[in-house]
Amino acid sequence: MQLLEHRGPDDAGYLTFTRGRVDCGRQWRPTDPRPEAVLLHRRLSILDLSDTGWQPMSSHDGRFWIVFNGEIYNFVELRDELTGLGHEFRSTSDTEVLLAAYAEWGSGCLNRLVGMFALVILDTRRRTVFMARDFFGIKPFYYTVQDGSFAFASEVKALLEFAGQRPTANPERLYLYLRYGMCDHGSDTLLAQVRQLPAGHFLELSLDGAEAWAGELQPRCYWRPETGQELDISFEEAAARVRDLFLNNVRLHLRSDVPVGTALSGGVDSSSIVMAMRHLHPNLEIHAFSYIAEDQGISEERWIDLVSREAGLHLHKVSPHAEDLLADLDPLSCAQDEPFGSTSLYAQYSVFRAAHEAGIKVMLDGQGADEILGGYRYYMGARLASLIRAGDWSGAARFISGCSQWPGVSKHWLVFRSADYLLPDSVQGPLRKLIGKDLSPSWLRESWFHNRGVEPRSLNYSSNPAVLRDALRRTLVETSLPHLLRYEDRNSMAFSVESRVPFLTPELVNFLFSIPERFLIAEDGTSKAVFRQAMRGIVPDAILDRRDKVGFATPEKRWLSKLDGWVRGILTCDVAGAIPFFNMDAMQREWRGVYDGSRPFDHHMWRWLNLIHWTRRIQVQFS
Repeated sequence: MQLLEHRGPDDAGYLTFTRGRVDCGRQWRPTDPRPEAVLLHRRLSILDLSDTGWQPMSSHDGRFWIVFNGEIYNFVELRDELTGLGHEFRSTSDTEVLLAAYAEWGSGCLNRLVGMFALVILDTRRRTVFMARDFFGIKPFYYTVQDGSFAFASEVKALLEFAGQRPTANPERLYLYLRYGMCDHGSDTLLAQVRQLPAGHFLELSLDGAEAWAGELQPRCYWRPETGQELDISFEEAAARVRDLFLNNVRLHLRSDVPVGTALSGGVDSSSIVMAMRHLHPNLEIHAFSYIAEDQGISEERWIDLVSREAGLHLHKVSPHAEDLLADLDPLSCAQDEPFGSTSLYAQYSVFRAAHEAGIKVMLDGQGADEILGGYRYYMGARLASLIRAGDWSGAARFISGCSQWPGVSKHWLVFRSADYLLPDSVQGPLRKLIGKDLSPSWLRESWFHNRGVEPRSLNYSSNPAVLRDALRRTLVETSLPHLLRYEDRNSMAFSVESRVPFLTPELVNFLFSIPERFLIAEDGTSKAVFRQAMRGIVPDAILDRRDKVGFATPEKRWLSKLDGWVRGILTCDVAGAIPFFNMDAMQREWRGVYDGSRPFDHHMWRWLNLIHWTRRIQVQFS
């Protein structure tokens, strides 16, 4: 429990279940005989700060016991419905409502929830343990099976203690991380011993069926985004519906018994959250926290200041530097447990630290908006691919012309991006070699992965006629959002701050996935078109009309150049030399070229460094 104290510094609780008997309290010690089930909980008090919100919590009849991480935002409405069905409540917590909902509807309660959650419910009568993770994987749920025992936790570090053996890397996940910066989706992790409950899935185990745990556990999917149906709706009608759904999401996500702040980057997404908060609550005191890049080329300070003035915020700014990153690298890496894709994560880490220092325990953040609204530049390629696959050549020509007017977008780049979605691997491989974009870079020893059944592959090819919608679905559940949510959860909880993401609700996502693609990316290349229209009159036009996209970008090349001594030390250390899939000579040559300006910088360099640092820190072995 001490390893995860940062996730819940306000209180702690335990439950043991032994031969039909439940024992619970705050200071658990191992007992004899060995319990059949143990539930441990660390509490971050957000709703119902009194002891009536303490966990593990039982149902009124003592049959069900729950430990729960997250928030159920529509708990007020659910409590009213359950009261009408005869349930009584002794607290004002969402935990008790969740427990009653499970008692009433079983696993069917999950699709009634609006929230983020990782939960475990012990049924003392049926002798089962029910586990579930929220729709998008906002909250983590890791598990491992060792010697007939099943253990779960919110962070990998706790399970490594339980496993009691040197961690072994997962080759497929290593390849996806190093090549694409991709991780955290599905059931696997970067470690072979540790699994995770996938987003939108639940799992039920019998206390009397431990022999089945030795096999492959089969979580059941209860929700996935709907992508098959397109609504017959006008752009104006869609914008009005998006506005209503988003404002309601923000309203629900503001439910808290402690002050709620927000992260503000100055982009469309975070600015919309801030302005929605002000629209809904004209007199609310709002603390906003912003990262200010030292490089003026990527700084969004002027946009942040504009929104701050418009909304009347208490604004807190942080501006970390290369030396700060190096000083904080060990605690940052420890918080994340697994390697991360870029140094922009440190900007986010610094923002949550500032929120903690200001006494804010809940933050609203715009994570997920790009994945559901087509916000990244590469989605332009997916939209063009949809037009080409539909045979709309005149529409494709107009789209290419419109997009090429945007900063950083050329006609050549756009066509190349669309080919990434249209051409299968059998064609992409040879073509990529011709243009110097090989799937197997020189610094990666492909043979090591090949011998373990892992082959080079691209990620974006789609056979779906609606290429953009299919691309959004995959980034939502596989290629982008899962690792961003992991970064956010660990960075916020490292400072005992709960981060909420109001863009990520099933109702809003399903609606956005059901409207015509041109409502998301317009003919002139405008991303998030329907959402920008929905926010007119709430968010300043100057923000909604922005044509650039920055996000939490750090001057990574400049930072690593300043830390050249550290970089060279990492690339020449004994641990790096012993990693069997790295070509260290190629990596060192590439870094020297970047440092002296003869080669372009690429973010995969940070992934090298981070993986080596991680390997050394927890002594990972490679089979």
